[in-house]
Amino acid sequence: MTKDYIGVIIEESLENREVLKKIKIVKTEVEAVTEKHKTPWLKQWTLHTVEIPGNQAEDITKEISESFDMEHPEWYADFKNDTTHFIIFSKKVFKIDRTSKEQYEEAAKYGISIGIPDYQLDFSPNIKQWKR
Repeated sequence: MTKDYIGVIIEESLENREVLKKIKIVKTEVEAVTEKHKTPWLKQWTLHTVEIPGNQAEDITKEISESFDMEHPEWYADFKNDTTHFIIFSKKVFKIDRTSKEQYEEAAKYGISIGIPDYQLDFSPNIKQWKR
């Protein structure tokens, strides 16, 4: 049996928020947007810490990747368990073996290529080693 996944989804990143009704939200925090966030079209970020059953992870990641704001597609969401880390961009999902520096690098390079500031791509434990 696959272990459940824990992660964070920013509600404002989603154009279609229906997926939030399908997952367990364990905590919600609201953060005021600052210049550092690079999202001047928003006043706040609503960060939902979510728990996703292992047997639903593939379907939920696909739905999230198809739900991002199309006008501002430079978002990502991620969730992980002990062995696997899903990093979800608009229309693209990386399923990463948590021991693979190369797979994390590939995901971070993709994020940078779509306009996400590199300091926001902090999902890898090795980030400081390969940040541009």
